Amino acid sequence: MALGVIALARPTFDVDYAEEVAAAARAVIEDIAPGYVGGQELLFDATSTRAAIDDLRGRSLDGLLVLQATFTDATMTRELATAVDAPLILWAFPEERTGGRLRLNSLCGINLAAHALGRIGRAFRYMYHHADDPRAAAELTRLLQGHGSVDTRLLQRGGSVESAVRIVPGAVELSASALEAALQVEEALDGLTTGLVGDYPDGFDPCRYDAGAVQRLLGVTVDRVELADLFAAADEVGPDAVAETRERAALALGPLDELDQESLEASLRIYGGLRSLAARRQWSAVATRCWPECFTEYGGAACAPQAMLTDDGIPGMCEADVYGNLTSLILRELSGDAPFIADLVDIDEASDSAVLWHCGLAPLNMACADTDPAPTVHSNRGKPLLHEFALRPGRVTIARLSQAGDVHKLVVGGGEMLAEPLPFSGTAGTVRFDKPAGDVLATIMAEGLEHHYGVVYGDYEEELRALAARWSLPVVNLT
Repeated sequence: MALGVIALARPTFDVDYAEEVAAAARAVIEDIAPGYVGGQELLFDATSTRAAIDDLRGRSLDGLLVLQATFTDATMTRELATAVDAPLILWAFPEERTGGRLRLNSLCGINLAAHALGRIGRAFRYMYHHADDPRAAAELTRLLQGHGSVDTRLLQRGGSVESAVRIVPGAVELSASALEAALQVEEALDGLTTGLVGDYPDGFDPCRYDAGAVQRLLGVTVDRVELADLFAAADEVGPDAVAETRERAALALGPLDELDQESLEASLRIYGGLRSLAARRQWSAVATRCWPECFTEYGGAACAPQAMLTDDGIPGMCEADVYGNLTSLILRELSGDAPFIADLVDIDEASDSAVLWHCGLAPLNMACADTDPAPTVHSNRGKPLLHEFALRPGRVTIARLSQAGDVHKLVVGGGEMLAEPLPFSGTAGTVRFDKPAGDVLATIMAEGLEHHYGVVYGDYEEELRALAARWSLPVVNLT
C-alpha cells in the first residue's frame, strides 16, 4: 500500500509531547503500510509543508494521512487536500484531562479542517485515538480500506440535503411559547451593531463573514475597526480607570501580584479600550482579532477583557469570529444570561463525556461554586490576564449560527455540564451531551461545522428551533 503521511503542528504548543505522539502514530502506520512516504519531522510552517506537498504531488497514493499533532489552522490541510489526489484521512489525538495546559488541542484542529474541507467539497475520513489504543490500528486499517468516508460534497447542496441530524424548516411542531420567544429574539436583534476589531486569522474559515448577509438575516450591522484603533483606545485609558479595572479583577479572581505587571496592565488597558470603543460606537457585542497581535504588539491577553465585557452584557469573542458573536447575542436574548463561546477539545467515549474549553474567556457567572475563579496566563503565550475555573454543573444549551458548507443553518444541542474538576487550564467544563459523545463528533465532522460553539445555562432548544423556522434555516441537531 502506498501511503503518504504528513504531521502538522504549531510551535506554541507542547512540541516535545507532539513529537512523541507523532512518533507513536508512525509506528502504528509502519506496521500497516510499510515504507510509507513522508518525513519524520513535524511541519510547523507553510514553507516546510509546501515542500512536503511537492514531494507527494504526482505520486500514485492509496491514501493521504494527516497527523494533527497539535492544533493548526486549516490553511495547509486545505492546500494539501487540493494538491494531492488521494483519499484523505485526518488523525487527531486525545490528551489526558490533567487540569493543566492543553498540550495539543488536536481535536479542534481536525474540526477546523473539516469545516475548510466542506467548503471545497473534499471528501475525507477521520479517526480520534491514542496511538497506543488497541483500536487505533484496526480503525486506521478500516479507513484505508475506504470505510467511514465523510463526503463533504453533500454539504454544497445546503439545506436541500436531509440527513439523520438535519431538520428542514417547518418539519417540527413548535409550542406557542417557543414561537413567541423566537419572535422576541428576532425583534431584539434587529437594529443592533456588533463590533469587529481587525481581521480573522489566516486559515480560520469559520470566522469569515458577509456584512450584507448578516444584515439581511438578523438585522444586525457589523461595524469593523482596525486593531490599531483598539490599541489607541487602550493607550488613552487613564490610570484611575486601569486601577479600577485591576481592583475589579482582583476581587473576582484573587491577588494579581504574582503576574507580570507590565503585561497585566496591557491586558487591563485592552479591556478599557474595548469598553470605550463599544460605548462610542454603540456595540452590543464585539469580536476581536486577539492573537498574535494583542500579545506580540500590545503585550497583554484579550481573554479576561472579553470575558469581563461579556459579564458587562456585551458578549466578547476572540479570533474575530463575527458569527460566534451573533450566536452569543442570540443566546443572551433567549436566556437573559451571559454566554460562552468554546472549542470542543476532547471526547471520551468511555465516560461518554466531552470538554468545552477556551483559554480563559468564560464569564464569571459560569464558575463552579466549589472553587474560586483564579487569575492565570495564556497557556501558549505566557501573558495575563485570563480567567481560570471549571464551569458549574447544570443543564446547558449548545448552539451555533453556522455557515458550514456556505449555507446558513442553526446548530442546536443540549446536555448536562458535569460536576467535574477543571479538565484543562483556563475556562472549561466537562459535558455529557444528550446523545453519545462519539455521535456528536460524527455529526460535527460530517456537517463540517465551525470550531466555536455557544454555551448557555438552561434549556432553549425548542426556542432555537422556532427561531430557525422564523429565519427559514435548516437545523443541525446535535441531540
